[in-house]
Amino acid sequence: MSPLIIPVDPLSPSEDAIDEAAELLREGKVIAYPTETFYGIGADGTNENAVDRIFTIKGRKKNLPISLIIGELIHLEPLIKALPEAGKRIIRAFWPGAVTILFEASPAVSTKLTAGTGKIGIRLSSHPLATLLASRLGGPLTATSANRSGEAECSSAEEVLALLGDDMDAVIDGGRAPGPPGSTIIDVTMESPRILREGAVTAEKIAKILKGS
Repeated sequence: MSPLIIPVDPLSPSEDAIDEAAELLREGKVIAYPTETFYGIGADGTNENAVDRIFTIKGRKKNLPISLIIGELIHLEPLIKALPEAGKRIIRAFWPGAVTILFEASPAVSTKLTAGTGKIGIRLSSHPLATLLASRLGGPLTATSANRSGEAECSSAEEVLALLGDDMDAVIDGGRAPGPPGSTIIDVTMESPRILREGAVTAEKIAKILKGS
């Protein structure tokens, strides 16, 4: 069956369209949606069956973690064990934005998402559609890129449909995503935070914030 296409103005998302997409997520469906970098594959991060489907769709190895997007800062606390000072500084400077922060995961976070690492990557997106979708879901939204593992990311709904086709339950067509680079990933679980992937926010900018300059 072909996926449901949900057209949405990315700058002024329709309330009805977002509610429809959020309800699909609550039903355990898997959808694609635009972010401030690429299109992502979204599922309810608390639904392990839906998370399993993402691994199958992407052909992703189970030892690779999946990050999350939250819709509001209040959704962060239940997902992490602690909020280190470095994490606070990065949040104040770069959220909403394309910075994924690796925290120690709380027991509430599925080990399918952490891949047994005990850590979970989270960001508050600067894309109004992604943020509103996560907010309406009321909990963590998976944020792995919409692609097959090892292949190029998708920057449009058309690319998602061509690559993933009938594997998706729905695709939110929010126009073209900005594309590369992806989000910067920084691990704040250690005494000296470490950048695991430099992306949309440079290492230099992050270093300045961590040094308090």
